[in-house]
Amino acid sequence: MSAQLRLAVLGPLRAWRGGQPLDLGPIRQQALLAALVLRPDVPVSQQELLESVWGTEPPGTGGKVVPVYVHRLRKCLRADGAGPADSVIGTGRGGYRFASAGVRLDSVRLAEILAEANAADRAGDLAGAVHAYAGALELFRGEPLAGLPGPFAAGERLRLTERRTALLQEKLERQLRLGRYADAVAELSALLPAHPHNEPLGALLMRALYGSGRAGDALAVFTRLRRRLVDDLGVEPGGPLRRVQQAVLRGEDELLGVTAVGRARPARPRNELPADTGELAGRGPELASLGTPADAAVVSVDAVHGVAGAGKTALVVRAAHRLRADHPDGCLFVDLHGHTEGRTPLTTQRALRRLLRSVGVDDSAHPDDPDELTACWRSASASLRLLLVLDDAAGAGQVRPLLPTGPGSRVLVTSRQRLTGLEVQRRISLEPLDLDTAGELLGRIAGGSRAAREPGAVRELARLCGRLPLALWLAGARLQDRPMWTFQWLVERLADDERRLGELAAGDRSVAAALRLSYAQLPVAARRAFRALGQCPTVRHDRLGLAAMLDCSAEEAERLLEGLVDASLLEQPAAGRYRLHDLVAVYARHAVPQEHGETLVAARIRVFELCIAAARCASDWGFAGYPTGPTPFTGWAEAAAWLDAAGGELVDVVGQAAADGHADHACRLAEALVDYLTRQGRYHECRGALEIALPLADQAGDRRLASSLRLCFGLVAGTQGRYEQAGDWFAEALRIGRCSGDRREEARALGGLGMVATALGRYAQALERLTEAVAMAEELADHWLAGTAISGIGFIHHVYGRHEEALDCFARSGVLGEKTGSVKILGNTMCATGSVQLELGRPAEAAIALRQAVELAERLGDVQLHAFSLTRLGSAEQEMGNQDTGTRLHYRALAMVTEQTTVDLELEIRARLAVRG
Repeated sequence: MSAQLRLAVLGPLRAWRGGQPLDLGPIRQQALLAALVLRPDVPVSQQELLESVWGTEPPGTGGKVVPVYVHRLRKCLRADGAGPADSVIGTGRGGYRFASAGVRLDSVRLAEILAEANAADRAGDLAGAVHAYAGALELFRGEPLAGLPGPFAAGERLRLTERRTALLQEKLERQLRLGRYADAVAELSALLPAHPHNEPLGALLMRALYGSGRAGDALAVFTRLRRRLVDDLGVEPGGPLRRVQQAVLRGEDELLGVTAVGRARPARPRNELPADTGELAGRGPELASLGTPADAAVVSVDAVHGVAGAGKTALVVRAAHRLRADHPDGCLFVDLHGHTEGRTPLTTQRALRRLLRSVGVDDSAHPDDPDELTACWRSASASLRLLLVLDDAAGAGQVRPLLPTGPGSRVLVTSRQRLTGLEVQRRISLEPLDLDTAGELLGRIAGGSRAAREPGAVRELARLCGRLPLALWLAGARLQDRPMWTFQWLVERLADDERRLGELAAGDRSVAAALRLSYAQLPVAARRAFRALGQCPTVRHDRLGLAAMLDCSAEEAERLLEGLVDASLLEQPAAGRYRLHDLVAVYARHAVPQEHGETLVAARIRVFELCIAAARCASDWGFAGYPTGPTPFTGWAEAAAWLDAAGGELVDVVGQAAADGHADHACRLAEALVDYLTRQGRYHECRGALEIALPLADQAGDRRLASSLRLCFGLVAGTQGRYEQAGDWFAEALRIGRCSGDRREEARALGGLGMVATALGRYAQALERLTEAVAMAEELADHWLAGTAISGIGFIHHVYGRHEEALDCFARSGVLGEKTGSVKILGNTMCATGSVQLELGRPAEAAIALRQAVELAERLGDVQLHAFSLTRLGSAEQEMGNQDTGTRLHYRALAMVTEQTTVDLELEIRARLAVRG
């Protein structure tokens, strides 16, 4: 499933695909996109687009520029793997059309939220309407379509700006009706200078001031606004504004729709919420989730968890302030001190007594019995609609007795634990911010002008802070406190892994202290697992890797990993896969006591051996090609899947083994990875691993590695079509193999030289080398090598026109492939057999063999074999009259061509397409 496309027009035009920002190109190209997006599912002619973007001054190229821009936009907006037919910009008789289905557009979301606001209004839910309008206004990220040229963008910019102002007025009107005068005064006082002649806004501010008991200030607003209207525009205030002035003078509450302070009003509910002063960035979806209306008939519980410093408290406090109006009986806040340095977690008794006092119950008459206090709290809260924030819970058991019982009450809980034992309506996991948002937060704290001068350093600082809000705040505070520092200066200080946590501190707050508390509360076994992960040579982890580090069962390792996830010390990006957050990893490596050196060395060696076992098992060469050893994998498919999950870390593991001085492990892993990496076209990684290992070969105890690594270099070069270079590597491998008396390495080198000679057209020499390799392989009972070399001999027979002899060789090779379980040999022989049958004019027989080759190549993940088999199958289908099927197969093969595949592959595919074109 492709990542969803998201577009924003309520600010600068921006687009994202799966969270990744897209480059929308030149400014007029963006204007053209806006002209399509804001007329969704409606055909727009080329002429209309020209007029929308260029107005009365079209470009010199005329209408030719429109298709060019559309082509670029389609390419930019297209999902990975999607074809032209899947583009969101379609073409029809009426022109171009933007297909909105499946696209998230903020202007569409705006309309949805306004519908929610209208529904709340009709239901009499003023607080819900205010919340909805606030959500709608949050969608605006500055001036709509900022900077886009053309009459269409200008018109839409004006329309959307006026829409925003109207929304503000609607929201503020409902705030006044709810009696939230102070909030309205603050917003309007900041808003009116930007709209100095807006009479409706002036009237709202006068009413808000009057409701706050500031009638004199309300009249002063009228006087200043009248003066601006007369001086600037030469007009007097309109009737509505004058009527508000008269109502203020007469104290007419009903006409103004407010109740002035000092008149009869309900008692003010208790509000214990901390001030909403913290920086909160990039938490829009989470904030919206917490702001979702709750069921008025039950008590709703929302839990927010995340690593230390993720901004849990700031998020919940912001959400609680927005929910205040829905809870007329009070907003309570209790810090449970689950992870406070120097404090033990708050006991149930103390927390309950605190809550009872908050709702006016004298707790002194009740004994210090948890059950009785819990019953008293449930009774006291049964008739109340409360908002309760329980911050920094140590666990679910600490939270359960504190839940109120009044219908419509809402509880927001934060914890570093996942609180899986607590029944909740929503669980929100706070992840690190994305890099752009993290950089924006740094700029807001340290100063936007400073950040604008060093955009690259800002991004790097955000990365070094792990995009963690606490770390970003501490780094920003240091820059704020030291105006002579640059972002780059702090980047250089944090670049040192060992001192990074020490730099991320300010006053009594630090990242290290926050993490230390989480670590201290772990059980002993979990602490050992955490330390092991910090020293593991991989960044991503799984149960097999940790089991190797700890020398325990995979089941025990998985239990420990899941426990660390529950403690928010370990991330789980996918089922069964884990990683430490960057700063948590630094803490695990440097800030906690480590095992004895011998223990650590042994643990890492076990991980190296696990990687070697996986690579050997996933290699088509099979364990017969290496010294044997135990493996936790049931077969090559399972081992290959494990390596796939490791991603690009495999070369790093080779490097870590080399850095630790384990020459044999570094060389063996580099050797074992060759077949796995080359069949996926990952030649750069393969060469990188071999280049690390080769200088260590002479230090290795396994003497065959000096020849084998050179042989591996030859295989990589040959697969990429660098035959002369491959021949040099094979010749050197042959020389070393003969000098050491290693017959297997000698035979493998001869086979490699035979393949190179074949590729260079030196068939007589190739036949001699391959025949010699077959004889030695049979002597050594190396069926894999024999099968590979016999297949090479079959190809030479085919070149010489001895097709039946070639087919016989391929059949013999296939038998040996089945004997060894080599999917690659079977795939190669099926592809070769199909190719010969195709040349002999037997397309039906060719298609049977080539379909098997395609299936085997897909199983193996061999890109080149897959593409060669597909294009040859395409020719067979066309020979049988299936032209469309054949053409599709050719294009499937062509789509697999990359910079890493050989030139021969692309030339063959294009030649077959040309023949049938």
